[in-house]
Amino acid sequence: MRDFVYHAPTEVVFGKQSEEKVASLVKKYGGHKVLVHYGGKSAKKSGLLDKICGLLRDGGVDFVCLGGVVPNPRLSLVHEGIDLCRQEGVDFILAVGGGSVIDSAKAIACGVPYDGEVWDFYTGKASPACYLPVACVLTIPAAGSEMSESSVITNEDGDVKLGYSNQLSRPKFAIMNPVRTFTLPPYQTAAGVTDMIMHTMERYFSHDDDMDLTDSLAEALMRDLMDNVFKVLADPEDYRARAQIMWGCSLAHNDLTGCGLTGDWATHEIEHELSGMFDVTHGAGLAAIWPSWARYVYKENVSRFVRFAVNVLGVPQDFTDPEGTALKGIEAMERFYHAIGMPVNIHELIGKEVSEDEIREMARKCTRGHKITQGSFKVLGSEDIEAIYRMAR
Repeated sequence: MRDFVYHAPTEVVFGKQSEEKVASLVKKYGGHKVLVHYGGKSAKKSGLLDKICGLLRDGGVDFVCLGGVVPNPRLSLVHEGIDLCRQEGVDFILAVGGGSVIDSAKAIACGVPYDGEVWDFYTGKASPACYLPVACVLTIPAAGSEMSESSVITNEDGDVKLGYSNQLSRPKFAIMNPVRTFTLPPYQTAAGVTDMIMHTMERYFSHDDDMDLTDSLAEALMRDLMDNVFKVLADPEDYRARAQIMWGCSLAHNDLTGCGLTGDWATHEIEHELSGMFDVTHGAGLAAIWPSWARYVYKENVSRFVRFAVNVLGVPQDFTDPEGTALKGIEAMERFYHAIGMPVNIHELIGKEVSEDEIREMARKCTRGHKITQGSFKVLGSEDIEAIYRMAR
């Protein structure tokens, strides 16, 4: 078991009508002038944006608004948000939306106090001394950004998508009302659950096999998410199932399921270049990449894949053929992805085969120009990553 520090300071306010507390929570965490950051049509159409703004106004909290966040949030809007916050004297960022909005809010929050280019943090050229406080009203459970220390931003200059993690970015509070997820389209629901499961899997596939409690928590979480996604796809207004998914989203990425383990984030890093190049939905991209990653690396620790197959997917264990059990687990995961409408290869994802030039370019970006490796379950260089893209195409 690895030594670890577990830090999850976000105050979670969960349940029906939980957004009613937004003004008092902002004041609790020192906000006076708020940037309300959001995406586009859904926040307005649902009436949630107007409600949040009304609650802030009634609660005596001044605010300005900035919308326009898109999936794979863009650096250009982060720059716009930084400028607006400086002009308006904003001291608190409130994200109303899903992971993309929260990630964009985190980037703005670290950029406002910094004299240089905020992209410096994502490229590793600098480290922020402070952040403006960030909080969120979650509407799309998927990325887990509402409790995590991470954000991912796409730089349109070169279509480079990079993540950055800093404990200072963890939201002060997260308001979670499962009712707000009733109108999520099936595809977005399924992609979100895929992302949640992958956050758990990236921690689970480790060479550390002596932290049974953490492993058992992860297995239970994955089983629960798989069970409940079918319920909400059949009945989008199943509050109980929506609530399980919303809370599962946070548990999948608040580091609880990684305590004592060395995780592997190669699938996420490989997918980032795929969505950076083709602007695809992140969760769907993960589903398209993971089976090929799994087949490429499973022999590094067959027993881990056997445990996953048996304990998460219910594959009967063949003690005479561990590799066969492991491969059946990968096949079972592919069947799950297809059952919820997710792709299992790149062609299914983007509708065409990626070219060799595109594969080499994605691998180059993934390794920062062949300078770094990815993953720890199996350490992957550029050639390995190219091979996984080819297997996945």
